[in-house]
Amino acid sequence: MNVTHPRPRATRTAALAAALAAVLLAGTACSSKADGKSTTDGADGVKAGPGVSDKAIRLGALTDLTGPYATLGKSIVQAQQMWADETNAAGGICGRKVEIVVKDHGYDVQKAVTAYADISPDVVALPQVIGSPVVAALLDDLERDHMLTFPQAWAASLLGKDSVQVLGTTYDLDMIAAVDFLTRTKKVAEGDTIGHVYFEGDYGANALEGSTWAAEKAGMKVVGQKIKATDTDLSAQVSALDKAGVKAVLISAGPAQTASLAGVAASKGLTVPIVSSAPGYAPQLMKTPAAKALEAMVHVVSAAPAVSSDLPGVRKMVASYAKKYPGSPADSGVLSGYNAARLIGADLKKACEGGSLTREDVVEAHRSQHDADTGLGTPQDFTDVSVPASRSTYVLKPDAEAVGGLVGVEEAHQAPGVDAYLAARG
Repeated sequence: MNVTHPRPRATRTAALAAALAAVLLAGTACSSKADGKSTTDGADGVKAGPGVSDKAIRLGALTDLTGPYATLGKSIVQAQQMWADETNAAGGICGRKVEIVVKDHGYDVQKAVTAYADISPDVVALPQVIGSPVVAALLDDLERDHMLTFPQAWAASLLGKDSVQVLGTTYDLDMIAAVDFLTRTKKVAEGDTIGHVYFEGDYGANALEGSTWAAEKAGMKVVGQKIKATDTDLSAQVSALDKAGVKAVLISAGPAQTASLAGVAASKGLTVPIVSSAPGYAPQLMKTPAAKALEAMVHVVSAAPAVSSDLPGVRKMVASYAKKYPGSPADSGVLSGYNAARLIGADLKKACEGGSLTREDVVEAHRSQHDADTGLGTPQDFTDVSVPASRSTYVLKPDAEAVGGLVGVEEAHQAPGVDAYLAARG
């Protein structure tokens, strides 16, 4: 893969400031080698490395503000900036102000690799990287640099790395939960065929693993329809699924694809249940012509609760977000981004207590957390790199009147068979 040289810093900074004025860029963090091995002792005796100075802790975000997940990217960026502002107002972390440097890759792997090369010498961790293909391309670099990274991607292929933490469940577990939901609620039965529309790449492939396994255990079969992120008209896929006689459809794609699937299926008379992975839904869909079909046919499986949840932590976050960003909807991206920021904040605080904010020690602090609970969902265990941090999934449903466009249908629970599936996968 050829990596183009980054533009001069002045040009980059000016462009980013124009795009995201709210993001803190000015910093006094020390610049060091990207591998994170160069360290210094701070004035307060805390050991520091790349991204940390006596006055600042710099974090990085590789996001999508112009591609298929632009809505998600904006929500995550704003939520994490809100966390940084709240943290700094309360005195910062380890006596240092938190700064977040944001780079937009537009869901383009090449651009993401270039952006990582640009910011990696000057940040201590990445509380946001959007896209399974992006994270996959950076895995070796993230491990080499000991860069604690929270992907906004949930492919099981991202497990097994000390520096990379998949938060919550993985796509395969969510689809196992989806098949279990369809079976328990008698929307499908033994002998039925389930359709599965999925993005090419790790996201879709991992989701298909879960649906295929669960369907086989339930005496059903899955008919897959692989699509690209640029496919926004699913008429052909709906026709194929209709011809196959599916009794339900799973979708592991983006919001545009979920809207097309539901809208086209309803118009063609294929009024079967649809269950989406969490990245496949956005509240903006409820203002499209597909809104009625979405409310009537779709459920969403997610490791996080609905933003309309009565959890005190979620309600407080929603109120703060509405005050800080009036006019911006509080969606699942806000919850996901804020949760990730709070978790990385806890890791930084724990590392500081141990006397070191080097990348390696931040990763070690993170991996020592076995019951991390931000009050925004279910507790998570980060001690075993080989398994998902959580095995519990919520079932949600679109609702145009609800905050975030979703309401809870089932509280978080572990679907039967998840332990056996993970054991068999090794």
